[in-house]
Amino acid sequence: MKIGTDSVLLGAWTSLKEKPFSILDIGAGTGVLSLMLAQRSHAELIDAIELDENAYEQCVDNFENSSWSDRLFCYHASLEEFTDEIEDTYNLIISNPPFYSEDYKTENNQRDMARFTNALPFNHLIESTSKLLSENGVFSVIIPFKEEQHFIGLASKFKLFPNRILQVKGSLTSELKRSLIEFSFSKSEIERNELIIETSRHQYTADYINLTKDFYLKM
Repeated sequence: MKIGTDSVLLGAWTSLKEKPFSILDIGAGTGVLSLMLAQRSHAELIDAIELDENAYEQCVDNFENSSWSDRLFCYHASLEEFTDEIEDTYNLIISNPPFYSEDYKTENNQRDMARFTNALPFNHLIESTSKLLSENGVFSVIIPFKEEQHFIGLASKFKLFPNRILQVKGSLTSELKRSLIEFSFSKSEIERNELIIETSRHQYTADYINLTKDFYLKM
């Protein structure tokens, strides 16, 4: 599957100021988020979970062929299985979860599994994250803007609170499309920002270029 803008945004935006020792990528796909965080951080352990077999195999291949193969490991498991078996917690958990509704279903079942809510319901993602995240850890996620308040409400039930929010729109005149949110177990004043990706087709804003330039060969 192609690398999407969502993953690039999340991987570039996620804060590493706490210098995490361990990172978990939930629903890793082909591993782009894990690879970006390996590039950006000195985390000694970066684990990934991927249920789809084809994506898992490509993720493993990508990890093995990267410069950070000694720090990357992918598990072929469901989030439920992983949560039940793992006793350790992670300093940073990151996820670009499947979130499209029934309206978006296509004839490509593999892609549907990778993108739809029934593959990883939000409440399941948040509950598992609350068990796997360390006491002072950070959970970073990208979701549709229209789901922002619903997601924050679900997270609050598990004592996870938003600390940073970036709302994203494709162009100056388009509607808000995505919300990137960082949660922790500590309440704080929320740092809110907005990002516009393009001024016109393939003409990117300075903010978008500055955020993602380290990860594109051409910008």
